[in-house]
Amino acid sequence: MPATGATIADNRHLPPASSTRTGKPHLPPHRTALATKNEDVAVQARHILRGTKEVLTRKVMEQQVPGTNPLKVLAQTPGVMFQSDDPQGLDTYSVQLYMHGFVQNEIGMTLDDIPLGEPTFRNYNGLNPLQAISAENVERLDVTQSTGAESTASTNNLGGSINYVSTAPHDKAGGTVVQTFGSNALFHSFFRVDSGKLNESGTKFFVSYMRNQTEKWKGGGDQFMQQINAKLVQPIGTQSQISVFFDRDDLQMVNYQDYSPNWLKNNGYNLDNFYGLPNAWANAYNASRGIYPASYKNVSDPKDASYYESTATSADYFGGVTADLALTNRLRWKTTFYGHEETGHGTYTSPYACTDATASPCPVADDTIRLNGSRIFEQVRRPFIERFGGLSSLSYDIGQHALSGGVWYENNHYSTYAYAYQQPLEGEGSPLNPFGSFAGVPRRTLWGQQYNTNTFTAFIQDTWHPVRSLAVHFGFRSILNTTRVGDAQNWSLRFPALATSESLTTAKAFLPHISADWNFLRNNQLFFDISENAHTYPQSGYNSGNAPMAVSQAAYNAVRDTLKPETAWTFAAGYRYSDHLIQASLYLYRTNFNNRLQQILANTGSGALLTNTTGTVQNVGGVTMNGVDGGITITPVRGLALFNSISYNHSVYDQNITSGGVTYNTRNRQVVGYPRFMYKTRLSYDWHNLQTYIDAQYYGRRSFDYVGDYQIAPYWMSDLGLSYTFHNIGVGTGNRFSVHRLVLSFNIYNLANTKYVSTMGQNGYTMSNADDAAFNNQSILLGAPRQFFGSVRAEF
Repeated sequence: MPATGATIADNRHLPPASSTRTGKPHLPPHRTALATKNEDVAVQARHILRGTKEVLTRKVMEQQVPGTNPLKVLAQTPGVMFQSDDPQGLDTYSVQLYMHGFVQNEIGMTLDDIPLGEPTFRNYNGLNPLQAISAENVERLDVTQSTGAESTASTNNLGGSINYVSTAPHDKAGGTVVQTFGSNALFHSFFRVDSGKLNESGTKFFVSYMRNQTEKWKGGGDQFMQQINAKLVQPIGTQSQISVFFDRDDLQMVNYQDYSPNWLKNNGYNLDNFYGLPNAWANAYNASRGIYPASYKNVSDPKDASYYESTATSADYFGGVTADLALTNRLRWKTTFYGHEETGHGTYTSPYACTDATASPCPVADDTIRLNGSRIFEQVRRPFIERFGGLSSLSYDIGQHALSGGVWYENNHYSTYAYAYQQPLEGEGSPLNPFGSFAGVPRRTLWGQQYNTNTFTAFIQDTWHPVRSLAVHFGFRSILNTTRVGDAQNWSLRFPALATSESLTTAKAFLPHISADWNFLRNNQLFFDISENAHTYPQSGYNSGNAPMAVSQAAYNAVRDTLKPETAWTFAAGYRYSDHLIQASLYLYRTNFNNRLQQILANTGSGALLTNTTGTVQNVGGVTMNGVDGGITITPVRGLALFNSISYNHSVYDQNITSGGVTYNTRNRQVVGYPRFMYKTRLSYDWHNLQTYIDAQYYGRRSFDYVGDYQIAPYWMSDLGLSYTFHNIGVGTGNRFSVHRLVLSFNIYNLANTKYVSTMGQNGYTMSNADDAAFNNQSILLGAPRQFFGSVRAEF
């Protein structure tokens, strides 16, 4: 797999460090000096990496702009695509990750093994990793490709799993301060205090605060996030410990306008909502009547071209306590209990209160909201998550075998309601504050659903080392998941009766995982991996995703007998070679993805596609994926590395799809949203205390409808980074105070100022481009132009 600093810890053929066969972690003979230098995180006891696993280290994450989403850094590796409309990848609405054809809600994510659920904008059973931990507190990412490790506490890891590992509190008292300034008034601050060991038992902790605020690169308003992390570690003897992790975060973001290909072609890149701009409310009210600024040329539907605003607000409390205990020198017991609560709301000022085109106020007969007759109302979605759970596992080393098994239970309560709040009539007051509480404002309940979910999983696995260079793995997991939806509400003038008092169960007793890897001739490795996994039925608000119960009762009744949980079989094999000059890899995979659930938007051809389109969710059969990644890093001299990789993914639908009485020719068409071809290159050079890099990525065409008759153009992206590190700088009289490490860095994002489409499908895809449906589908977000950043990092 790739070099580029995303170091792979190649100790896959070794038993755990706790095994009696080895007294300490062993460095395989084929690990190069350069690889050891680049990996600043040692592989810890009981952390075994096999063929489809790799580690993204702290070193490569620190090369990016401070606060950058670690998943954006992961996208430097073959087969991974990350998209966002902001340079740091922090806009939760636009963040989108693909890994070998699977999108993020099909990739399991955990933090220190605590489940984070589906990492999407409308997360229903967890927490986006961005909001769970500050980027500066991430020690590494443990990435498992294929269908993910069977021990992962996840119900959606069809396409792999990613475990965030938090940094431990430091043994010595100290602190870290990071300050970044950048384009669009970016101001990123991070402060961390480490207690050091407080007593003879080794008690230690850290507390950190992060604040990130930036204006949007187009339109008005800003994007703000602040976060507190804390971690306490209490050693018990020399082999055991209890640790506690806590997270508190607040997020307030003004979203960018959802774009359509039509606007991109006819109006360029600068359309956006009116919020934060001069005469914003007057312009929004006029647009609801078909009157819009003179700069809006060739806009076919002014109502949808710019709303007054669209925002996202959320707050979380998240944490867990873990006991990792050595019961004997062969037997370990690890148990975690955790809890999480999320509150918040998302808004947009809908111009669709009236069916009449121009009247103000709305005539009673045309007023579908029935508040004060204003043409505009504030549509507010209020999701709520409350979950708790526990994980427990045992690991036992005996002979040539490393055995382990464990269980996970979680109860999750998720509610999602949408309300219409009264906005003032034209000329009769100021619009509502989208980040306010809306207390006392007249409102209407548009729709709402309550979900309750119980999840239980169990796994057993064995890694056998018949000889020191060979590891053979077998394991399986079992899943039992039941979700019930109830207490549905709907405003009948606008929405149909929603599914209520329904339940769906996923029961899979045997989901196997078989793998092996063999290190031979010092520098060579071969591996294969075969696994099956399942995705339990997802949830969302009405008409907001591929959740089968987030639809009308009539739509659910029509498909209920055809619904099955999504499953995937993945077959992977690979080869790696590593010496002081060349690190090369080849990874081949085939996935059979079955019972795929798909949200289908109606092909109305309407300009008001975002707000007026209705969707269905149905089982549309399977997808067959065949892919290959090839990567090579050449290090001709110490410190200089040139990396190149090519990824090819042939992911096609297995059959035609019939929807709404129409059969669409989707068989053998490339899946939506993911390119068939990607190329990545990176040149980096480390010389003493100076580090610099330049990289580039090419992303091929992406289908914007299921038939594939409309595609988004390919594009190139490039970034540049430069940093210099000072060590042990004395401060004050007699150098009584010391800065152990001072890093000055400069980064340029989108070096060539490429104009491109980033996120796709956030509001779904149409079946085809008939009647220009895809061409008018407001379901893309645009990438940011060239941006500049300067940072200072001081460690005390």
